[in-house]
Amino acid sequence: MFSMKRLLSPCALLLGLSLAAADTEKPSFDFKEVYDLLKANLAGTTEPDLNQAAARGLLDQLTGKVSIVGEAPRLPLPAGTNSPVTASIFESNYGYIRFGRIVSGADKAFRDAYNRLAVTNKLKGLVLDLRFSDGTDYSAAVALADQFFGEEHALVDWGEGWKKSTAKTNAITLPVAVLVNRHTTGAAEALAGILRHREIGLLIGTNTAGQASMAKEFSLKTGQRLRLAVAPLKVADGKELPFTGIKADIEVDVTPEEELAWYEDAYKTVQKDARVAGSSDTETNAASTNRTGRRRINEAELVRMSKEGQNPDRDPPFTNAPGRTFERLPPVVNDPALARALDLLKGLAVVQQFRSI
Repeated sequence: MFSMKRLLSPCALLLGLSLAAADTEKPSFDFKEVYDLLKANLAGTTEPDLNQAAARGLLDQLTGKVSIVGEAPRLPLPAGTNSPVTASIFESNYGYIRFGRIVSGADKAFRDAYNRLAVTNKLKGLVLDLRFSDGTDYSAAVALADQFFGEEHALVDWGEGWKKSTAKTNAITLPVAVLVNRHTTGAAEALAGILRHREIGLLIGTNTAGQASMAKEFSLKTGQRLRLAVAPLKVADGKELPFTGIKADIEVDVTPEEELAWYEDAYKTVQKDARVAGSSDTETNAASTNRTGRRRINEAELVRMSKEGQNPDRDPPFTNAPGRTFERLPPVVNDPALARALDLLKGLAVVQQFRSI
Protein backbone atom coordinates (compact mmCIF):
# COMPACT_ATOMS: atom_id res chain seq x y z
CA MET A 1 0.00 0.00 0.00
CA PHE A 2 1.32 3.47 -0.90
CA SER A 3 2.09 5.36 2.31
CA MET A 4 1.72 9.12 2.57
CA LYS A 5 3.46 9.30 5.95
CA ARG A 6 6.94 10.36 4.82
CA LEU A 7 5.57 12.78 2.24
CA LEU A 8 3.00 14.66 4.32
CA SER A 9 5.36 17.29 5.75
CA PRO A 10 7.34 18.25 2.61
CA CYS A 11 4.31 18.17 0.32
CA ALA A 12 2.25 20.16 2.80
CA LEU A 13 4.97 22.79 3.06
CA LEU A 14 5.38 23.01 -0.70
CA LEU A 15 1.67 23.52 -1.19
CA GLY A 16 1.36 26.14 1.56
CA LEU A 17 -0.44 24.80 4.61
CA SER A 18 -1.70 27.32 7.16
CA LEU A 19 -4.14 27.61 10.02
CA ALA A 20 -7.63 28.77 9.14
CA ALA A 21 -8.66 32.20 10.27
CA ALA A 22 -11.18 32.04 13.10
CA ASP A 23 -14.75 32.89 12.16
CA THR A 24 -16.11 36.13 13.56
CA GLU A 25 -18.27 35.32 16.56
CA LYS A 26 -21.99 35.77 15.98
CA PRO A 27 -24.27 37.32 18.62
CA SER A 28 -25.81 34.75 20.93
CA PHE A 29 -29.56 34.98 21.37
CA ASP A 30 -31.39 33.86 24.47
CA PHE A 31 -34.01 31.36 23.31
CA LYS A 32 -36.52 32.05 26.08
CA GLU A 33 -36.27 35.82 25.61
CA VAL A 34 -36.92 35.59 21.87
CA TYR A 35 -39.70 33.01 22.31
CA ASP A 36 -41.52 35.08 24.93
CA LEU A 37 -41.29 38.22 22.79
CA LEU A 38 -42.73 36.39 19.80
CA LYS A 39 -45.45 34.79 21.89
CA ALA A 40 -46.53 38.14 23.34
CA ASN A 41 -46.25 40.33 20.25
CA LEU A 42 -46.20 38.40 16.96
CA ALA A 43 -49.56 38.83 15.26
CA GLY A 44 -51.36 35.91 13.62
CA THR A 45 -49.30 33.19 15.33
CA THR A 46 -50.52 30.69 17.91
CA GLU A 47 -48.45 28.99 20.59
CA PRO A 48 -48.55 25.63 18.72
CA ASP A 49 -47.24 27.47 15.65
CA LEU A 50 -44.34 28.85 17.66
CA ASN A 51 -43.60 25.46 19.19
CA GLN A 52 -43.51 23.85 15.75
CA ALA A 53 -41.31 26.64 14.35
CA ALA A 54 -38.94 26.40 17.31
CA ALA A 55 -38.62 22.64 16.94
CA ARG A 56 -38.04 22.89 13.20
CA GLY A 57 -35.53 25.68 13.73
CA LEU A 58 -33.56 23.50 16.12
CA LEU A 59 -33.55 20.63 13.64
CA ASP A 60 -32.41 22.91 10.82
CA GLN A 61 -29.65 24.55 12.86
CA LEU A 62 -28.37 21.19 14.11
CA THR A 63 -28.61 19.36 10.78
CA GLY A 64 -26.45 16.25 10.85
CA LYS A 65 -26.39 16.04 14.64
CA VAL A 66 -30.18 15.85 15.05
CA SER A 67 -32.67 14.41 12.58
CA ILE A 68 -36.08 12.80 12.28
CA VAL A 69 -35.57 9.17 11.31
CA GLY A 70 -36.80 8.53 7.78
CA GLU A 71 -37.22 12.20 6.90
CA ALA A 72 -35.47 13.41 3.76
CA PRO A 73 -32.86 16.19 4.12
CA ARG A 74 -34.49 19.64 4.03
CA LEU A 75 -31.58 21.35 2.30
CA PRO A 76 -31.17 20.54 -1.42
CA LEU A 77 -27.77 19.44 -2.71
CA PRO A 78 -26.13 20.56 -5.97
CA ALA A 79 -27.15 18.87 -9.19
CA GLY A 80 -25.52 15.49 -9.64
CA THR A 81 -24.96 14.67 -5.98
CA ASN A 82 -27.84 12.20 -5.94
CA SER A 83 -25.81 9.94 -8.20
CA PRO A 84 -23.70 7.63 -5.98
CA VAL A 85 -20.56 7.73 -8.16
CA THR A 86 -19.36 9.58 -11.26
CA ALA A 87 -15.89 9.28 -12.78
CA SER A 88 -13.62 11.01 -15.27
CA ILE A 89 -9.95 11.49 -16.20
CA PHE A 90 -7.83 14.61 -15.83
CA GLU A 91 -4.53 15.16 -17.62
CA SER A 92 -4.54 11.60 -19.02
CA ASN A 93 -3.24 9.86 -15.90
CA TYR A 94 -5.27 11.05 -12.94
CA GLY A 95 -8.60 9.51 -12.07
CA TYR A 96 -11.36 11.62 -10.58
CA ILE A 97 -14.26 9.98 -8.77
CA ARG A 98 -17.08 12.01 -7.25
CA PHE A 99 -19.41 10.67 -4.60
CA GLY A 100 -22.96 11.85 -4.01
CA ARG A 101 -24.63 10.23 -1.05
CA ILE A 102 -22.72 7.39 0.58
CA VAL A 103 -25.26 4.57 0.43
CA SER A 104 -25.27 0.79 0.33
CA GLY A 105 -23.72 -0.43 -2.91
CA ALA A 106 -21.55 2.67 -3.39
CA ASP A 107 -18.43 0.49 -2.98
CA LYS A 108 -19.40 -1.64 -5.99
CA ALA A 109 -20.24 1.44 -8.06
CA PHE A 110 -16.90 2.95 -7.07
CA ARG A 111 -14.94 -0.18 -7.96
CA ASP A 112 -16.69 -0.47 -11.32
CA ALA A 113 -15.91 3.18 -12.09
CA TYR A 114 -12.30 2.78 -11.01
CA ASN A 115 -11.83 -0.35 -13.13
CA ARG A 116 -13.21 1.45 -16.20
CA LEU A 117 -10.70 4.26 -15.71
CA ALA A 118 -7.80 1.89 -15.06
CA VAL A 119 -8.49 -0.22 -18.16
CA THR A 120 -8.15 2.69 -20.57
CA ASN A 121 -5.62 4.86 -18.73
CA LYS A 122 -2.31 4.37 -16.96
CA LEU A 123 -3.37 5.89 -13.65
CA LYS A 124 -0.77 7.64 -11.51
CA GLY A 125 -3.11 9.00 -8.87
CA LEU A 126 -6.72 9.26 -7.77
CA VAL A 127 -8.85 12.22 -6.64
CA LEU A 128 -11.87 11.38 -4.48
CA ASP A 129 -14.36 14.25 -4.39
CA LEU A 130 -16.44 14.21 -1.21
CA ARG A 131 -17.60 17.82 -1.43
CA PHE A 132 -21.38 18.09 -0.93
CA SER A 133 -21.41 14.38 -0.10
CA ASP A 134 -23.45 13.01 2.78
CA GLY A 135 -25.15 9.83 4.01
CA THR A 136 -25.92 8.05 7.26
CA ASP A 137 -24.79 4.54 6.27
CA TYR A 138 -21.43 4.15 7.99
CA SER A 139 -21.24 0.55 6.81
CA ALA A 140 -21.16 1.88 3.25
CA ALA A 141 -18.29 4.20 4.22
CA VAL A 142 -16.37 1.22 5.61
CA ALA A 143 -16.97 -0.79 2.44
CA LEU A 144 -15.58 2.11 0.38
CA ALA A 145 -12.55 2.65 2.61
CA ASP A 146 -11.83 -1.08 2.55
CA GLN A 147 -10.94 -0.79 -1.16
CA PHE A 148 -7.66 0.91 -0.18
CA PHE A 149 -6.37 -1.61 2.38
CA GLY A 150 -4.55 -4.85 1.63
CA GLU A 151 -4.38 -5.87 5.28
CA GLU A 152 -6.69 -5.86 8.28
CA HIS A 153 -6.87 -2.51 10.09
CA ALA A 154 -9.35 -1.03 12.55
CA LEU A 155 -11.19 1.64 10.56
CA VAL A 156 -14.11 3.09 12.50
CA ASP A 157 -16.32 2.63 15.55
CA TRP A 158 -19.76 4.25 15.63
CA GLY A 159 -20.83 2.53 18.83
CA GLU A 160 -21.07 -1.03 17.53
CA GLY A 161 -17.43 -2.01 17.95
CA TRP A 162 -14.53 -1.59 15.56
CA LYS A 163 -15.19 -2.25 11.89
CA LYS A 164 -12.09 -3.48 10.11
CA SER A 165 -10.67 -3.71 6.62
CA THR A 166 -10.13 -7.13 5.08
CA ALA A 167 -6.94 -8.71 3.73
CA LYS A 168 -6.91 -8.70 -0.06
CA THR A 169 -4.55 -8.71 -3.03
CA ASN A 170 -6.39 -6.17 -5.19
CA ALA A 171 -6.34 -3.13 -2.89
CA ILE A 172 -5.96 0.23 -4.62
CA THR A 173 -2.42 1.48 -3.94
CA LEU A 174 -2.35 4.71 -5.94
CA PRO A 175 -1.61 8.05 -4.25
CA VAL A 176 -4.91 9.60 -3.20
CA ALA A 177 -6.13 13.16 -2.66
CA VAL A 178 -9.53 13.74 -1.05
CA LEU A 179 -11.59 16.90 -1.69
CA VAL A 180 -13.79 18.01 1.22
CA ASN A 181 -15.80 21.06 2.21
CA ARG A 182 -18.25 22.33 4.82
CA HIS A 183 -20.96 20.14 3.26
CA THR A 184 -19.00 16.89 3.65
CA THR A 185 -21.17 15.26 6.30
CA GLY A 186 -22.08 11.99 7.96
CA ALA A 187 -20.86 8.86 6.20
CA ALA A 188 -18.85 10.90 3.68
CA GLU A 189 -17.13 12.65 6.58
CA ALA A 190 -16.40 9.29 8.19
CA LEU A 191 -14.85 8.07 4.92
CA ALA A 192 -12.66 11.18 4.75
CA GLY A 193 -11.58 10.67 8.35
CA ILE A 194 -10.70 7.02 7.83
CA LEU A 195 -8.60 7.73 4.73
CA ARG A 196 -6.83 10.68 6.35
CA HIS A 197 -6.06 9.15 9.72
CA ARG A 198 -4.96 5.87 8.15
CA GLU A 199 -2.63 7.93 5.94
CA ILE A 200 -4.17 6.87 2.64
CA GLY A 201 -4.49 10.44 1.40
CA LEU A 202 -4.48 14.15 2.20
CA LEU A 203 -7.63 16.25 2.61
CA ILE A 204 -7.88 19.34 0.39
CA GLY A 205 -10.51 22.07 0.78
CA THR A 206 -12.14 23.35 3.96
CA ASN A 207 -13.13 21.85 7.30
CA THR A 208 -15.78 19.16 7.07
CA ALA A 209 -19.17 19.67 8.73
CA GLY A 210 -18.41 17.91 12.03
CA GLN A 211 -21.50 15.73 11.78
CA ALA A 212 -20.06 12.21 11.82
CA SER A 213 -21.02 10.78 15.19
CA MET A 214 -22.26 7.88 17.25
CA ALA A 215 -26.02 8.30 17.41
CA LYS A 216 -28.95 7.16 19.52
CA GLU A 217 -32.66 7.19 18.68
CA PHE A 218 -35.40 8.47 20.97
CA SER A 219 -39.19 8.14 20.59
CA LEU A 220 -41.38 11.25 20.33
CA LYS A 221 -45.03 11.59 21.34
CA THR A 222 -45.95 11.82 17.65
CA GLY A 223 -44.64 8.29 17.09
CA GLN A 224 -41.64 9.61 15.19
CA ARG A 225 -38.09 8.89 16.26
CA LEU A 226 -35.44 11.52 16.88
CA ARG A 227 -31.85 10.58 16.06
CA LEU A 228 -29.26 12.41 18.19
CA ALA A 229 -25.48 12.55 18.07
CA VAL A 230 -24.31 11.35 21.46
CA ALA A 231 -20.55 10.91 21.00
CA PRO A 232 -17.83 11.53 18.40
CA LEU A 233 -17.09 8.86 15.81
CA LYS A 234 -13.78 7.06 16.35
CA VAL A 235 -11.35 6.18 13.57
CA ALA A 236 -7.85 4.73 13.27
CA ASP A 237 -7.53 3.00 16.63
CA GLY A 238 -9.25 5.61 18.72
CA LYS A 239 -8.86 9.06 17.11
CA GLU A 240 -12.12 10.98 17.49
CA LEU A 241 -13.60 12.98 14.64
CA PRO A 242 -14.25 16.39 16.23
CA PHE A 243 -17.66 18.04 16.15
CA THR A 244 -15.85 21.10 14.79
CA GLY A 245 -15.09 19.10 11.63
CA ILE A 246 -11.96 17.51 10.23
CA LYS A 247 -9.37 20.14 9.32
CA ALA A 248 -8.17 20.01 5.72
CA ASP A 249 -4.45 19.37 5.28
CA ILE A 250 -4.32 21.80 2.38
CA GLU A 251 -6.80 24.60 2.84
CA VAL A 252 -8.53 26.06 -0.20
CA ASP A 253 -11.21 28.54 0.78
CA VAL A 254 -13.56 29.96 -1.84
CA THR A 255 -16.98 31.56 -1.67
CA PRO A 256 -20.03 29.27 -1.83
CA GLU A 257 -20.95 30.70 -5.24
CA GLU A 258 -17.47 30.02 -6.65
CA GLU A 259 -17.38 26.55 -5.17
CA LEU A 260 -20.70 25.59 -6.73
CA ALA A 261 -19.65 27.00 -10.08
CA TRP A 262 -16.42 24.99 -10.11
CA TYR A 263 -18.14 21.91 -8.74
CA GLU A 264 -20.42 21.93 -11.78
CA ASP A 265 -17.60 22.78 -14.23
CA ALA A 266 -13.96 22.47 -13.14
CA TYR A 267 -12.82 24.44 -16.21
CA LYS A 268 -15.15 27.38 -15.71
CA THR A 269 -13.59 30.84 -15.48
CA VAL A 270 -14.89 32.60 -12.38
CA GLN A 271 -14.34 36.34 -12.23
CA LYS A 272 -13.54 36.56 -8.54
CA ASP A 273 -10.23 34.95 -7.56
CA ALA A 274 -10.17 32.15 -5.01
CA ARG A 275 -8.75 32.83 -1.58
CA VAL A 276 -6.26 29.99 -1.11
CA ALA A 277 -4.95 29.78 2.43
CA GLY A 278 -1.25 29.62 3.04
CA SER A 279 -0.23 31.89 0.18
CA SER A 280 1.98 34.91 0.81
CA ASP A 281 1.06 36.32 -2.58
CA THR A 282 -2.63 36.23 -3.42
CA GLU A 283 -2.15 37.47 -6.96
CA THR A 284 0.47 34.82 -7.75
CA ASN A 285 -1.72 32.15 -6.21
CA ALA A 286 -4.78 33.19 -8.17
CA ALA A 287 -2.77 33.29 -11.35
CA SER A 288 -1.51 29.77 -10.81
CA THR A 289 -4.99 28.33 -10.33
CA ASN A 290 -7.01 30.52 -12.68
CA ARG A 291 -4.71 31.01 -15.63
CA THR A 292 -6.19 30.72 -19.10
CA GLY A 293 -4.90 28.49 -21.83
CA ARG A 294 -2.75 29.86 -24.68
CA ARG A 295 -1.16 28.54 -27.82
CA ARG A 296 2.52 27.65 -27.94
CA ILE A 297 4.53 29.44 -30.62
CA ASN A 298 7.13 27.65 -32.72
CA GLU A 299 10.75 28.78 -33.05
CA ALA A 300 10.29 30.47 -36.45
CA GLU A 301 7.37 32.48 -35.09
CA LEU A 302 9.43 33.61 -32.10
CA VAL A 303 12.24 34.78 -34.42
CA ARG A 304 9.80 36.71 -36.59
CA MET A 305 8.13 38.37 -33.59
CA SER A 306 11.53 39.31 -32.16
CA LYS A 307 12.53 41.02 -35.44
CA GLU A 308 9.24 42.93 -35.44
CA GLY A 309 9.70 44.01 -31.82
CA GLN A 310 6.73 42.04 -30.53
CA ASN A 311 6.50 40.39 -27.12
CA PRO A 312 5.00 36.86 -27.30
CA ASP A 313 3.42 37.29 -23.86
CA ARG A 314 1.96 40.70 -24.64
CA ASP A 315 1.25 40.41 -28.36
CA PRO A 316 -0.14 36.97 -29.23
CA PRO A 317 0.09 36.30 -32.97
CA PHE A 318 -2.95 36.08 -35.23
CA THR A 319 -4.16 32.56 -35.74
CA ASN A 320 -4.93 33.11 -39.43
CA ALA A 321 -1.46 34.45 -40.36
CA PRO A 322 0.11 32.42 -43.19
CA GLY A 323 2.90 30.03 -42.31
CA ARG A 324 2.25 30.11 -38.59
CA THR A 325 1.60 26.93 -36.66
CA PHE A 326 0.20 26.62 -33.17
CA GLU A 327 -0.19 23.84 -30.64
CA ARG A 328 -3.41 24.08 -28.68
CA LEU A 329 -2.91 23.50 -24.97
CA PRO A 330 -5.36 21.32 -23.05
CA PRO A 331 -8.07 23.14 -21.06
CA VAL A 332 -6.95 24.47 -17.68
CA VAL A 333 -8.56 23.23 -14.45
CA ASN A 334 -9.77 26.39 -12.70
CA ASP A 335 -11.28 24.66 -9.66
CA PRO A 336 -8.59 25.55 -7.06
CA ALA A 337 -9.20 22.51 -4.85
CA LEU A 338 -9.04 20.09 -7.77
CA ALA A 339 -6.02 21.93 -9.22
CA ARG A 340 -4.19 21.57 -5.90
CA ALA A 341 -5.07 17.86 -5.77
CA LEU A 342 -3.71 17.29 -9.27
CA ASP A 343 -0.53 19.21 -8.44
CA LEU A 344 -0.06 17.10 -5.33
CA LEU A 345 -0.56 13.83 -7.19
CA LYS A 346 1.80 14.89 -9.98
CA GLY A 347 4.43 15.74 -7.37
CA LEU A 348 4.02 12.36 -5.71
CA ALA A 349 4.26 10.62 -9.10
CA VAL A 350 7.61 12.33 -9.69
CA VAL A 351 8.83 11.32 -6.23
CA GLN A 352 7.84 7.71 -6.86
CA GLN A 353 9.57 7.75 -10.23
CA PHE A 354 12.85 8.91 -8.72
CA ARG A 355 12.62 6.38 -5.90
CA SER A 356 12.19 3.56 -8.39
CA ILE A 357 15.41 4.45 -10.24
